[in-house]
Amino acid sequence: MLQKLVLFRLLRPAALLSAALRCASSGTVDVKVPLNFWCGDRVKIKDVSTTELVYEPATGRVLCELEICGSVEVNQAVQAAQSAYQAWSRTSGMERAHIMIEAARIIENRREDIAEIEVVNNGKSITEARMDVDSARLCIEYYAGVASTLAGQHVQLPRGSFAYTRREPLGVCVGIGAWNYPFQIAAWKSAPALACGNSMVFKPSPMTPVTAVLLAEIYAKAGAPEGLFNIVQGGQETGNLLCHHPDVAKVSFTGSVPTGKKIMEMCSKGVKQVTLELGGKSPLLIFEDSDLGNAVKGALMANFLSQGQVCSNGTRVFVQRQMLPEFLEEVVRRTKDIEIGDPLLESTRMGALVSRPHLDRVLGYVDQARKEGAKVLCGGEPFVPLDPKLRGGYYMTPCVLGDCTDDMTCVKEEIFGPVMSVLSFETEEEALLRANDSALGLAAGVFTSDVKRAHRVVEHLKAGSCFINNYNITPVEVPFGGFKMSGIGRENGQVTVEHYTQMKTVFVEMGDVDSLF
Repeated sequence: MLQKLVLFRLLRPAALLSAALRCASSGTVDVKVPLNFWCGDRVKIKDVSTTELVYEPATGRVLCELEICGSVEVNQAVQAAQSAYQAWSRTSGMERAHIMIEAARIIENRREDIAEIEVVNNGKSITEARMDVDSARLCIEYYAGVASTLAGQHVQLPRGSFAYTRREPLGVCVGIGAWNYPFQIAAWKSAPALACGNSMVFKPSPMTPVTAVLLAEIYAKAGAPEGLFNIVQGGQETGNLLCHHPDVAKVSFTGSVPTGKKIMEMCSKGVKQVTLELGGKSPLLIFEDSDLGNAVKGALMANFLSQGQVCSNGTRVFVQRQMLPEFLEEVVRRTKDIEIGDPLLESTRMGALVSRPHLDRVLGYVDQARKEGAKVLCGGEPFVPLDPKLRGGYYMTPCVLGDCTDDMTCVKEEIFGPVMSVLSFETEEEALLRANDSALGLAAGVFTSDVKRAHRVVEHLKAGSCFINNYNITPVEVPFGGFKMSGIGRENGQVTVEHYTQMKTVFVEMGDVDSLF
């Protein structure tokens, strides 16, 4: 019998993959390949106490049944990672880089395969999924280059004595991923960890569990030692077990603010290092001297990527009053033209939201905005594709809300869906004051042709990742992370080395001991 993920690999063309997943009259596809991975191979749990259904967002059909890891399985995965760490941490940066570059090469060769599986599991368009796979590959390549540059500092001291510092790995690191970028997040967390000499146990979101296992297999095929990168599947309880495990040195989490707070609290009991990339309610400031076409494109990129399910999205769009009418006319026109439907089709620009409950939640925000006085300029409704195979999917029309005010729920809370809230402002000072009036500070953007204003505004924006005349651009060379309750630590860039290593200081005395006793 063909196992499911083998079937995925054989049926690479999008149309065939789509057909394979949607042809069963029962609406389900039986999964025979386990999605947990440690000790260099997929692991089937012997005594499964808990399972969870995983759905295909594009159709609403059951994709697979997930075996949830308990304390026994978490301990096995951590032990495997601990064993791999002992050997991996003693390798040179060049040796680690060689394996990581090979992993990147495999990803490049399997780009289409991985992207299609990501689409089926997540619901985003194939175009975006390819970009995510590219980002994952580039991240691994980048940190492969960093691996051989890790170095400390030499400090000269009096009488010929000296001191030096060493950057040493932490040990077993845990990565906890989100469902909006399953493959990319697995790479963004694992690449710096492995480059610095650590091992990792990674827990994907239970809604999107499939592609992280592909990354584990790729690392293994590239020559990584058994147990270097492991996958445990599960939800909150599995995550709790990882955070409390005494052999875990660090936890890196991407997700909601409430969950991030709980993870930080759990890790504090063991004084574990944490990186938290949490939510956002980011402002996008568009001044009257902006190029209209670029400002509109920027606003669309700031709100509708991945069906609006992006933590850094600039969902509070502040437009200077003089420019507001023409901005609204153009942004509504372009929003109405967005192609919604089968995410495996090349023409699709907006696929399905990740789940039925999440779709209902987003639609509820639109209804609440209408009740509070916002004007629905377009979209905000359930969408049913013409293709009968897709009619159970989780689609909605992208929404633009006008006449918004700062006190509305749609402006204050993170919706995490394709909903743009447009507000007007008069002066730069007013815009900055309102833009910073949030407990969150993940990202922010400004569109203007005045270069002095651009830098002046960015200086005063309370956000960790800022954009000038563009939005949602995340090159792996550049650190990404937030201020305030949007998290601590950074993903990507050279600074991330500091979050996956610890500093050791060594003093060397070259003379006699100068003692007070």
